Amino acid sequence: MAGDPTSSAHPPLPPTTEDDRFLLLRLLRSRRVGVATFWRLLDQFGSAAAALDALPEIARAAGVEDYAPCPEGVVAAEMKAARRSGARAVFHGEPDYPALLTGVEDAPPILWISGDSDLLCRPMIAIVGSRTASSAGTRMARRLAADLSEAGFVVVSGLARGIDAVAHDAALKGGTIAVMAGGVDVIYPQENADLAARIKQDGLVLSEQPMGLQPLARHFPMRNRIVSGVARAVVVVEAAAKSGSLITARCALDQGREVMAVPGHPFEGRASGCNILIRDGATLIRSAEDILDVTGPAVVAPLVQRQPNLFVPEGIPDDRPAPHPPAQPLRQVAALHDRILSRIGAGPISEDELIRDLATPPREIAPALVDLELDGRIRRDAAGLLSREV
Repeated sequence: MAGDPTSSAHPPLPPTTEDDRFLLLRLLRSRRVGVATFWRLLDQFGSAAAALDALPEIARAAGVEDYAPCPEGVVAAEMKAARRSGARAVFHGEPDYPALLTGVEDAPPILWISGDSDLLCRPMIAIVGSRTASSAGTRMARRLAADLSEAGFVVVSGLARGIDAVAHDAALKGGTIAVMAGGVDVIYPQENADLAARIKQDGLVLSEQPMGLQPLARHFPMRNRIVSGVARAVVVVEAAAKSGSLITARCALDQGREVMAVPGHPFEGRASGCNILIRDGATLIRSAEDILDVTGPAVVAPLVQRQPNLFVPEGIPDDRPAPHPPAQPLRQVAALHDRILSRIGAGPISEDELIRDLATPPREIAPALVDLELDGRIRRDAAGLLSREV
């Protein structure tokens, strides 16, 4: 259940100056600019500065007259809050950025981290499961995390109560990473505050969210794609048929990661999700040896994407900005918007499928999708699928 996790939809993007870092963060924090729109704008305009300059006109063409990019003061305040809490930013393409996450299509452009950044360079395995874990599930998670840690893997999870917390605690001595749904300075749930403090001291916490952000329900699926994205494999210890752990497993499948599950009794509701995963092809796990049989040893392989490269579109010298694409007549743009909206409903659709249906070149579709995303008329989920805003 794995593909090639190292190919990247985005060229490496290491900023070269503090000004570059500031502009990249400002673009990402601008209103209606999510991860997918951020990458599209950079692909289209070649730099954060050019994209920020173009945003008001893009918004006007989409019918938004009062659009302004994120104020500089907001970004300055976020960076100040990070310094105050001891966090720092790692940008896509920098050596500290998790290597496997670089190859994820909707990879976060920026991660805030607090703790031992050396853990980001080591091989990782994610362990996730039920918040209301059984005694057997708790014992299994603890044993798997401890054995994997001893074998040299960093154990990744989401700092939730139950299986997540047990896995972090058992792996803390060897190295563990907690991926937060809110800001790295916001502990959720509060009952794990002591554990989070120990992880910041001896492990690492990370988040793509702004400093100080209190997590909402929609942030957890976004968090889950990072949990799976940094790891070679995702191990589900206990999970109900409809649970966040199964969202993580689906993210892992989409990202080409190995999905593994611990089986449970058919009458145990907390095991139903794991049994479903095994039925559908996930590797059945009885011990850490079963995991290592699939992943191999914890050896750090050389990865090309860990070599810093400037983000420069092909064929454009480093000292020139990328040219803006030629503007289309507004009537033609509006007609394309209508065609796109006629094909997108409440149910999600992939961009490739949309392009095939419209029989229109991708270079024309891409800026139109940015317009509609900025206008709030369509949305792109964590898996990159498009749907109408309702």
